[in-house]
Amino acid sequence: MIEVKNIKKGFGEKMVINDVSAVFQTGKCNLIIGTSGSGKTVLMKCMVGLFEPDSGEICYDGQNFSEMNTDQRKELRQQIGMLFQGSALFDSMTVEQNVLFPLDMFTKKTYAEKLRRVNEVLDRVNLKDTNNKFPAEISGGMKKRVGIARAIVLNPKYLFCDEPNSGLDPQTSLLIDKLIKEITIEYNITTVVNTHDMNSVMETGDHIIYMYQGLKEWEGSNKEIIFSKNERLNNFIFASEFLQDAKDMRMLEMKGKIDNNRNMDDMLK
Repeated sequence: MIEVKNIKKGFGEKMVINDVSAVFQTGKCNLIIGTSGSGKTVLMKCMVGLFEPDSGEICYDGQNFSEMNTDQRKELRQQIGMLFQGSALFDSMTVEQNVLFPLDMFTKKTYAEKLRRVNEVLDRVNLKDTNNKFPAEISGGMKKRVGIARAIVLNPKYLFCDEPNSGLDPQTSLLIDKLIKEITIEYNITTVVNTHDMNSVMETGDHIIYMYQGLKEWEGSNKEIIFSKNERLNNFIFASEFLQDAKDMRMLEMKGKIDNNRNMDDMLK
């Protein structure tokens, strides 16, 4: 579990994160959503230590990250996996070498042990036998999966994903969403995803935080978000007429189920 308490972060006179508090739950996909400039990326960067908040606390399973010294932070970072927006693979390295990199940096395992682990995670993300390929030789979706493999190779307790579906076609995006969800449950990871992809929200959003101009405007699940009465959130989610029609249909469907249940209750009385 990760808890942020009253986080504030500004740049110059501009306050980007303004008194945000939230709990990111273990074994669930926790999504931070919002328009560009809402503060969601800055919040994530504060959580992983790329930015220092001006005030507030960030706690990893009760440990205050803000108060840790350099060695303590280094130890904690070994428990954090990061999937970057552009995958951030090393172009001059093979798939195997990219995934091997964190093991070389943070462990003293033998090469055979490290290679065994690399093959395990590549197999887990359905990239078996791609070890010797270079990033230029694989598709965008495959690059994302290599990024996921590298992010989980150290068996992290916490996984951060920055716009994991950026630049992917809809079908590949669904595969990445499914993979992140499966890994979160399988390894009981605290997963935090920064996204504006509505498919991700509806498919994987166990816990969702909506940011607007540095403030936390709404919090709930993907089952609750469609019934939100927050006007800004609704304008963000149902930006197109097609999505608004889909919402109306869903509302009518739910109303029909409620009415049917009430009729059944009346019959049973």
